[in-house]
Amino acid sequence: MSRKFTPKIVTANALRDGDVIYLTEDDGWSPDIAKAELIDDEAHAEIRLIFASQQTGEVVGAYLADAVADTNGPKPVHFREVFRSRGPSNYAHGKQTVQQDRA
Repeated sequence: MSRKFTPKIVTANALRDGDVIYLTEDDGWSPDIAKAELIDDEAHAEIRLIFASQQTGEVVGAYLADAVADTNGPKPVHFREVFRSRGPSNYAHGKQTVQQDRA
């Protein structure tokens, strides 16, 4: 018996600056996880990962990460992805600065 597919997002690191980014429905990349495409079909997830992996001029290390739907867009399931979505933790810069401005 096969297990139920967990929805996914495609994530990678931007080639030029190393930031964590997410594949959007319109084939773009965003540093905002809320704009990520939430994929609920396993075959479609594999197709999107192949597409992302071919973006060698823009990203490195593309992979599928488990996620769930939330009111503000996809939300990561695993703590590693929560950390990645928040940005570097050594001091406030990048995404953390933006998040502080929203608070």
